[in-house]
Amino acid sequence: MHVISTSSAAPFTAADVAVILRERGWLVPASGPVCESSANSALDAWLARAAELLGPQAADRAALASLLSLVFTYDARALLADGANQAVLAREGTREVIRELANRVLDGGTLDSDRFKEIVEGMKSAVAYRSRAMFHPIRLALAGRAGEGELDRVILLLDAAAALDFAVPVKGARQRMLEFCAALD
Repeated sequence: MHVISTSSAAPFTAADVAVILRERGWLVPASGPVCESSANSALDAWLARAAELLGPQAADRAALASLLSLVFTYDARALLADGANQAVLAREGTREVIRELANRVLDGGTLDSDRFKEIVEGMKSAVAYRSRAMFHPIRLALAGRAGEGELDRVILLLDAAAALDFAVPVKGARQRMLEFCAALD
């Protein structure tokens, strides 16, 4: 597992994230990212966290927008129809990993960095799979794409985003897991 650490300065700011979200219609246009209300301070904190987590993973603005799109768009049926994702699902142990992930996500709790680490550590003792065999199914089910550690950072943004009032509803980890499992059957 890639450690969720952001010691280097993010090349993008909360304002950059806000601009991308507004361009795509995910964030209602506003005069500026910093506002007085507590709801907007929570939004400002989420925008800053998104920049902190995803910025260092993005080589350019288009890559940042692509990572952000994983937070705001999720359709399990469409994911499962994709050939590359079907290849992940066909690997040995994938369904066992997904079943274990579902049980742990559905047990409750907001999926933040500590909870994600707890889930992963618990899964390591419950399933015989590691590395790609474990993380690709996790990332596919929750982030919507199999891939590398940048997707773990997307996962960390989901529940906090789902609690905010964006222009489009964000599906949190629990909702994504339920949708994924229903589409998988």
